[in-house]
Amino acid sequence: MDRTTKRLLTLRECENRTGRKIATWRRAIARREIPYVKIGRSVRIPQEFIDELVVKGWREPVQPV
Repeated sequence: MDRTTKRLLTLRECENRTGRKIATWRRAIARREIPYVKIGRSVRIPQEFIDELVVKGWREPVQPV
């Protein structure tokens, strides 16, 4: 992932986009499982990472046979 991201999301925005709770995002950050940017006390997650996460998890519906 390019480090010159265009948009950084707050944890609340990540929660709204994915349905994952803020505590889940904080836990992933503490375990260094996801990329993040720390600006002072606030934490931001690159929007590109969230978009990739959604695309990788996307599943088309199965058509009945």
